[in-house]
Amino acid sequence: MPTHKLTLKGTVQGVGFRPFIYTLAKRYNLKGTVSNGSNGVEIFINSDNIDPFITSIKEEIPSLAKIETIQIEEVTFQNFQEFQIIETSSQGDVTVNIPPDISICSECEKELFDPTNRRYGYPFITCTHCGVRYSIIYDLPYDRVNTSMKFFKMCEACEAEYNNPLDRRYHAQPIGCWDCGVSLSLWDRSEELIVNSEALIDKVVNLLEEGNILAIKGVGGYHLVCDATNPEAIQKLRDRKHRPTKPFAVMVRDMEMAREFSEINAKEEELLTSKERPIVLLNQKTIHSSLFTLHSKKVAPNISRIGLFLPYTPLHLLILKKLNRPLVATSANVTDEPIATNKESIEKLSSVYDYLLDHNREIVNGCDDSVVMVVNEQTIFLRRARGYTPVAIKLPFKLPKKVLALGANQKSTIAIGFDDQVILSPHIGDLDGIASVEYFRENIENLKRIYRFEPEIVAYDKHPNYESTKYAMDNHKGLSLRDVQHHYAHILGVMAEKSITTKVLGVAFDGTGYGDDGNLWGGEFILCDYQDYERVAHINYFKLLGGAKAIKEPKRVALSLLFDLYGDEVLSLDNATTKAFTSNELKTQYLMWQKGLNAPLSSSVGRLFDAVASLTGVCQVMSFEGESGMMMEELYDDTISSFYEFSFEDGVIDILPMIKAINQEEDTVVAISKFFNTLVEIIEYIYKLYNLPLVLSGGVFQNRVLLKLVLKRIPSAILPTQTPPNDGGIALGQVVSTLSV
Repeated sequence: MPTHKLTLKGTVQGVGFRPFIYTLAKRYNLKGTVSNGSNGVEIFINSDNIDPFITSIKEEIPSLAKIETIQIEEVTFQNFQEFQIIETSSQGDVTVNIPPDISICSECEKELFDPTNRRYGYPFITCTHCGVRYSIIYDLPYDRVNTSMKFFKMCEACEAEYNNPLDRRYHAQPIGCWDCGVSLSLWDRSEELIVNSEALIDKVVNLLEEGNILAIKGVGGYHLVCDATNPEAIQKLRDRKHRPTKPFAVMVRDMEMAREFSEINAKEEELLTSKERPIVLLNQKTIHSSLFTLHSKKVAPNISRIGLFLPYTPLHLLILKKLNRPLVATSANVTDEPIATNKESIEKLSSVYDYLLDHNREIVNGCDDSVVMVVNEQTIFLRRARGYTPVAIKLPFKLPKKVLALGANQKSTIAIGFDDQVILSPHIGDLDGIASVEYFRENIENLKRIYRFEPEIVAYDKHPNYESTKYAMDNHKGLSLRDVQHHYAHILGVMAEKSITTKVLGVAFDGTGYGDDGNLWGGEFILCDYQDYERVAHINYFKLLGGAKAIKEPKRVALSLLFDLYGDEVLSLDNATTKAFTSNELKTQYLMWQKGLNAPLSSSVGRLFDAVASLTGVCQVMSFEGESGMMMEELYDDTISSFYEFSFEDGVIDILPMIKAINQEEDTVVAISKFFNTLVEIIEYIYKLYNLPLVLSGGVFQNRVLLKLVLKRIPSAILPTQTPPNDGGIALGQVVSTLSV
């Protein structure tokens, strides 16, 4: 009887895979071993016919597991006497996927609310099929000793479950209970309150009912939380957080409560109730029958969409079941800093929250909530993080060298590439401060440590002033360095995700990206493959008056375009844009435009949205990124099918005729609707010039209205569905750009 060695790669650790194999082996009366290894799960089996065993593995795989490959080889005969789960082998390169954090499972939820269960009401109940993973991992393989649970000694009852291959908690690394596990503490900012553990949830609920703001430690970081039915509490949070209009996410008790406040289709419900539990952007209901009114004008001012998510930890469930009303739950972070993950970082926000609900399990890897929306039945990631990351993306080819990709500066992610896969980090955020840059560095070191990875090539954005670029130049002397044009990386990322190996026409619409000519691109049409790219069309350049200030002040972009059209006649114009400036300001801006002082050239469609928002009086100054586009979505009228004129010559799309027409348009809804339609006409016009697949990427394609219109006109258009269209997908594109090195 021969001995076979099976190596299974993919997400096969921390998901109940070894006990699953143990149970199957017992069913088929097989003798051998199963263990975790650096490359995945290794199985040794004595059998003349292993086909039924392998078929059962594929057909009955645990719900959280994902097998990418199964390698089978016959090895030297070993005289096994029984089937055993043996100690982990951690030799060699690491290729196993890191398991993500997932929501509480139905079995644990039943036990949580079962008064006869020994874990009744325990806020950290978990098993092999649910709970924290990535956020507690120091190293692979995924064993308790390599997680922040190593500081908690199991009691006899937990240890018995942990060591029983037939138990649901066999090798559930975060296992614990009231006697030996993680515990909560409640703080009045600086002083711990002495509250009996059984009464602690009641106390938290009372504090929320009284209108207090709580910082609550969760899976990958802290949330700032308040009662979403209390307008005074929400306004207090806005005032303290200096966040006047940016929407807040809302956590609801269950689907029944979610339906009270929003319209939900089948795809959206599937996402809300999935094991990943992302924030899902939904259409709000204008009328609902809830006992408590969701103060949507406070939660999401000026827009009709709301980000809802269901509780994904036992702690969230315990609070929401008792409170029985929705909660504002927004990431706890200081402006320009990453999400708070420990006591030191959350105390920087002590002026924002009234009470702190903390726990004593270390968050090793911070991870924000994921955010998604559904457009034409496709899931679009706006932020890929908790539940979905780190993610391994299979490539349609092998990389010649090991690559570290550093992403861009906004919506930062990093990636490592080796063999035929890319590991993409969770959302890191914008690299605008010392703390965020340090967090960026920590994510790099974490992936390098966990995967025992040392790069041979470092890929980074072409922009010379990005922090990621500076990091590449300062820390990797002696390695091969590759700068990658921003929009080329956008399109390459989608090609890699979709395993496209042909040439494509890429449309990259975003806010900014350093171009080959030193200007700020963002309205680009490029022909590209993995070897090279050609810019075949772009929006005509316009000046960003005040440079970076123009990114937050749409009125500056609109004014610049008006100067392009009318010159100094603008000084006597009377429209929404000119009214946003004083007479002296207009004259100063005209001089800046005329002389090109602090007025870089841009072809950005993101800035074009800003200009139209200003000209129509929708938005003159933004309090958060993308606000103008979100407000314009609200005004689109799908009964209007007409569009504005534009011209195309020598690779330049002239949008000035459109700007002139918008300036003369009296009806705001007509102007904005025709603007959206014009962008679609431009895309289709260029698309028809080339007989190539159309690939869309860039932050502007987060705009739901634009995306729906393009997909309606060109259903074959390809967009990212595993990575965000924003800069969160840049690192993936940077990795595969190294094929041409």
